[in-house]
Amino acid sequence: MQTNPLRFRPKLMPTLATLLLLPALISLGQWQARKAELKQALQETYDQREKGSSLQVGAHPLDPVAVRYSRVVARGRYETAYQILLDNQVHDEMAGYHVLTPLHIEGGNMRVLVNRGWVPVGRDRNVLPETEVPQGVVEVSGYAVVPSGKFFELEKPEDLRSGWQKVWQNLDFKRYTDAAPFPLQPLVIRLDPASTAGGYVREWPRPDARIEVHRGYALQWYGMAVVLVVFYLVTSVRKAANDDHDHA
Repeated sequence: MQTNPLRFRPKLMPTLATLLLLPALISLGQWQARKAELKQALQETYDQREKGSSLQVGAHPLDPVAVRYSRVVARGRYETAYQILLDNQVHDEMAGYHVLTPLHIEGGNMRVLVNRGWVPVGRDRNVLPETEVPQGVVEVSGYAVVPSGKFFELEKPEDLRSGWQKVWQNLDFKRYTDAAPFPLQPLVIRLDPASTAGGYVREWPRPDARIEVHRGYALQWYGMAVVLVVFYLVTSVRKAANDDHDHA
């Protein structure tokens, strides 16, 4: 008995579905892979600059790209009037804030924001945690980070013209610089864990944190693309064989 040869005869709907889904799956895989590559590049920059000597943060504006992740040092006085508590910060599965306090740098009118670390929310969110600062001139050491301009706001920020907002959902650096009555360095100093300049919990994440998660997601999306192609080819061939048998 003669058997019908297997033939590749795809049907319209599975073909259209595959043509739509395949680019999307590949694009998602590339997106996760690029995020992993970016974090790896940032970590290499951090490792390289961490080995260098500390840069002095003074009265003249610095290039944020050039100093990003560099070790820095600044001398001045903390000013709590324009301090903010950055909300939705988690440490050991506990909710809290990051305390960001402007430092009035010696020798001019320039300030720089110092992230002094994490403090817990407490039992009542309506009662803000007490955050003391050292009196007098302090030397702040840490490393420079550039605030991201990409974030999601759950609600419209308050108008700062009516009064300073103490709790912020995100560090909107432009909003801060527009509202503060002083010039500000375009970076934030993450206070070194060993510093005694009025810090709190300072377990800063590495730039490559969760990089394996992004790589894993990329492999998943690429794997789903491969499965989709294999499934499409196999089902198309089988359907063509059945069609030949039906018409014999």
